[in-house]
Amino acid sequence: MNRLYKTIAPSVIDDEMLEEAVKKQGPSGRAGQIAQLEGIDFKDVHNLQLDYRNILKIDNLWRFKSLTKLQLDNNVIEKIEGLKTLTNLVWLDLSFNNIEMIEGVDELVKLEDLSLYSNRITNLENMNSLVNLQIFSIGKNHISKLETIIYLRRFKRLRTVNLAGNPICENERYSMYIPAYLPNLMYLDFRLIDKTTKEMALEMHRSAVANLVYQEDVTFKKHERIRLQEEELALHKAAYVEYLNGPGLFNTMISEDPEAPKLLMLPGVPEFVEIYKSEFTNICQKLFDYGLKGFNMRETELEHFLECLGEAIEDNQQKGVKAIKEFEEKNKE
Repeated sequence: MNRLYKTIAPSVIDDEMLEEAVKKQGPSGRAGQIAQLEGIDFKDVHNLQLDYRNILKIDNLWRFKSLTKLQLDNNVIEKIEGLKTLTNLVWLDLSFNNIEMIEGVDELVKLEDLSLYSNRITNLENMNSLVNLQIFSIGKNHISKLETIIYLRRFKRLRTVNLAGNPICENERYSMYIPAYLPNLMYLDFRLIDKTTKEMALEMHRSAVANLVYQEDVTFKKHERIRLQEEELALHKAAYVEYLNGPGLFNTMISEDPEAPKLLMLPGVPEFVEIYKSEFTNICQKLFDYGLKGFNMRETELEHFLECLGEAIEDNQQKGVKAIKEFEEKNKE
């Protein structure tokens, strides 16, 4: 069901709306009067409530650098966007909108509570970076496959999930499937998952879950190996010695030389090439060791320099404060 905007013109998040919302949610009494006179800088706002405003597009929020809680529920939003700069968000409510796809949350790494209740979402995806997610409400959407929830296994801190109102809830396997595949959950659809239910669920799906755990372990080790290789390569590039710790450079030269295959077909040449490769690789290794040693020395020197610079700046600041204080005391006399 489309919400209000078919009969009412959708609203735009402009400065007028933001200023009105900030003032309404700002301090009261004397503090509120001061805030109205001096104004509130958007970058200092921590909570922002923009619900029930018929907003169609998330926009113009880039100045709210300190925002930790954002309410955009009960609007007509169709796409999750415009949140990249809100890296301090901990709580985000996008319930009761027209969202069809989870996206645009990659930068929200501090997010702990996410509500997408009552939208049009069919799949769980594009949330890999939400490593701190603890509460996730995705009820009353269009999720129809039980296997979809396996995606949530990556969120090790996830303790509460609401899926009520989705087609998967009508599956007779639902009540045992979710606790089996999400063993760290404490609450499902606002109900506590007791120990007995968890044990029964795991027993029913023991073989399938064990196989999944094995596959996850294989995938994790593969990704970890790639990550370490990328980190190592980044270090070598910073030291300008990439591909020198082994025969990589020589192999690349040979593979990119169109004449190499012809030479290797000549009698005796392959033996000479192997000897040359060994000597070439040894020299590359020496260059690699020397370059890496030099890089470590530069890093140490830079660290010492920055440390001394910081001490000098602090010392000068203290001297400046002392000089100003002495000047002020002298003028008082």
